[in-house]
Amino acid sequence: MLAVSFSIRREEKRAGRRENELTLTVGIIANPFSARDIRRVIADASSVQIADRANAVLRVLAGLFACGVTQAVMMPDRSGLLQHVLRGLSRARNQGLQRYPDVTPLDMPLWGTVEDTRAAATLMRAGGVGAIIALGGDGTHRAVVSACGSTPIAAISTGTNNAFAEQSEHTVVGLAVGVAVTGRVPADLAFRANKRLDAAIGGTTHIALVDIALISDRHVGAKALWRTETFRELYVTFADPTLIGMSAIAGLLEPVSRQEPFGLQVMFAGEGAGARPRAILRAPIAPGLIAPIRLADWRRIAPGEAIVPRLGGRFARV
Repeated sequence: MLAVSFSIRREEKRAGRRENELTLTVGIIANPFSARDIRRVIADASSVQIADRANAVLRVLAGLFACGVTQAVMMPDRSGLLQHVLRGLSRARNQGLQRYPDVTPLDMPLWGTVEDTRAAATLMRAGGVGAIIALGGDGTHRAVVSACGSTPIAAISTGTNNAFAEQSEHTVVGLAVGVAVTGRVPADLAFRANKRLDAAIGGTTHIALVDIALISDRHVGAKALWRTETFRELYVTFADPTLIGMSAIAGLLEPVSRQEPFGLQVMFAGEGAGARPRAILRAPIAPGLIAPIRLADWRRIAPGEAIVPRLGGRFARV
């Protein structure tokens, strides 16, 4: 049995610095590998091509520049995403257009893993950027938050379930960040606190922005959840029935907003002969994949509450 302790808490409000201390340089982290997992095979999840990601970054940059942001730093990558963006900037300059800030690539090693995202967020925080705009899925945004400290972040969805990032047009995100870092909107109004889950595993604390699921599979495999018979427990910071994924399961039971000061714990009934579900519902656990979910119970999680999962001696992975 894997002993894990969970707690839910409010993230410190992402105002970070005082309004007059925000800088006019914005960091951009665009994950070139999001939206590529097995859910393109077992469900109907879409893919996001490199050219589409670069176009999204250019729209963000246009919004920033319109608000007076003249400098941006961006995470490099091995997939050509940054080069696509730089070509777009060069094309605009050659046409005599001033539409974008100057973009400087971060000087950093590349591993081709999530460590690239964490390292980029760490460098941006150390460099004093006014905000970080992160393009990716829920895992990308979790990695950024784990390393950005009190630097404000804006999340854009280019992943699969995309539960954490609220849907907004990329140009509008650039405009919103631009008016925030230039001080046109007060920090207390521009930035909003979010909740997070802390998972203490073997002396190390990991964070989650949306959910933590415990399953009975013995192998990590494709790192995507779709075999509902392996679901054991679920912890969420917010529960929204209009989303896709594990948060949607909780949302169909008891919707919990991002602002409410509590989370939700869900216990699954499993598929055994002795399992007696309290309820059975059908939930969208991946794009285009709606599955029956057998539920044993659910309850609210109070801020700061520590929970040791009851796994009945079964192996579990977080």
